[in-house]
Amino acid sequence: MSLGEPPAIEDLLRPLAPQVLGALIRRYGHFDACEDAVQEALLAASQQWPSEGVPSNPRGWLVTVASRRLTDLLRSDSARRRREETMASLTPADEFVESGPDGSSSFEDDTLTLLFLCCHPALSPASQVALTLRAVGGLTTVQIARAFLVPDSTMGQRISRAKQAIKAAGSSFELPPAAERAERLAVVLHVLYLIFNEGYTTTSGPSLSRTDLTAEAIRLTRAVHRLLPADGEVAGLLALMLLTDARRLARATADGELVPLAEQDRSLWNGAFIAEGVALVSETLARAPLGPYQLQAAIAALHDEAASAESTDWPQILALYELLSKLSANPVVTLNHAVALAMVEGPRAGLDLLAPLDSDDRLSSHHRLHAVRAHLLEMAGDLAGARASYQRAASQTTSAPEQHYLTQRAAALPSE
Repeated sequence: MSLGEPPAIEDLLRPLAPQVLGALIRRYGHFDACEDAVQEALLAASQQWPSEGVPSNPRGWLVTVASRRLTDLLRSDSARRRREETMASLTPADEFVESGPDGSSSFEDDTLTLLFLCCHPALSPASQVALTLRAVGGLTTVQIARAFLVPDSTMGQRISRAKQAIKAAGSSFELPPAAERAERLAVVLHVLYLIFNEGYTTTSGPSLSRTDLTAEAIRLTRAVHRLLPADGEVAGLLALMLLTDARRLARATADGELVPLAEQDRSLWNGAFIAEGVALVSETLARAPLGPYQLQAAIAALHDEAASAESTDWPQILALYELLSKLSANPVVTLNHAVALAMVEGPRAGLDLLAPLDSDDRLSSHHRLHAVRAHLLEMAGDLAGARASYQRAASQTTSAPEQHYLTQRAAALPSE
């Protein structure tokens, strides 16, 4: 998701955005006004720095400009304005940051606090995603709206409502209490995974993927991992993203046509991502309590380490899915479990596992259920059934590349 600036400026602004926002909220409160002020400061930087040069203290520059913008936003309260102006003029930018017990900056801690705030349970998942991308990712409302193919006004209203909901909930800018932290962290990881999944397989539109979203999700998850290196599920999610994104270049042809996993040119896979993901999940599985993201990363690693589709270790993948089903049962896990079961015990076994999903409202009308059923019916030799399921799946997806692929698969099946 290009900010429209040279990569060096964009790369500099993104990690600074949550740091500057955290500094302002910590000093002034007013999450909604601070967030608007930081967005204006980022915009000013993106316009001035390419021609005037990057200041010697970019973060201090942004804090100063955002503080001035915040003062302007709060000008209706004249007393507060005078106070804020005085504070902004007298306080060096670096003093907006509290030092940690070891003397380190609290900027990165602010990033984690912001993530928790943006993923507040009072918000809907869609609002959590939008607010995370804007407040922590430093993206504009227009950029987020384009990423999710909704009008700018719709996304603007969604973000505005999210900020009002946080204000109404009386949320303070601090980490959740220890008793709530694990549950709240699970929500943060879920939101990051939603962002990644939307980027990896875009739900609608002409493109199969949105690399801007996958890159942003990986960047934010890396940031969380730096802050919480001992957490097994944070490491598991980062490994899962890396191992999945490693196949991105092989997933589509030059014309944008979808290439299924078994038919991908594995020489195009990202070896560095695979090595990092495998090392991460191997180290984590050896020391941390087992969790769903670690298991999914282990499954992804087995796919990535197979030299060919034929040499994939399906029995081990099946064993991991059986474990995952016990640990975190949900329809998507069942769907993937059915494929692994079919590869080990035959397509009929996989089809039997799929059958209960027809009455599960969470997945019964989703095109992936019918696409997987079509694949297993084709494996079983039921070509008429496979064709009907491919066609049904094609009619239900809003992704143009997926629709084209499924339609082609249906058309390619010989008549019985």
